[in-house]
Amino acid sequence: MTIRRSAAAVGAVALGLFALSACTKPTPLATVTVGEKSVHSQAACYNDGKALAKADLQKCLTADGGQELTIGAAENLHIGVEPAIANKGWFLVVNQQETPVIKDTYRTFNGSSLFQDSQTGQTSTKPAVVNVVETADGTQNTVVGVWQFKLDPKS
Repeated sequence: MTIRRSAAAVGAVALGLFALSACTKPTPLATVTVGEKSVHSQAACYNDGKALAKADLQKCLTADGGQELTIGAAENLHIGVEPAIANKGWFLVVNQQETPVIKDTYRTFNGSSLFQDSQTGQTSTKPAVVNVVETADGTQNTVVGVWQFKLDPKS
């Protein structure tokens, strides 16, 4: 092999390795379905499977964003997570209210329950921020990822 070909081969390998190192591994997905409409999202906050700092978690849980869907009071909200998330456990934080830890890949929630004010029991007309929260150890003490969705109540 000539020196030029050797140099070109070494350069191509180096460029390929550099390109691969620039790629980031995508986070696991969470999917939310209402009726026939589905949206899925990568994590809004994720630390490559390691615990999020408490300050980062609070910032993430109070952020306003995520994929949006409209839901009526009589409709159901279906949430699906990848098996890697379900194996560790996950829970919802809806408008700062937490559910118990879930170990299934799929769970259904009643739409009307998502818009109830925990203080008054009244139904709210404000959008609900739904956070799917992955645990590290099956408890709510250590969180490794948060996926955000915004649900608008159907008028």
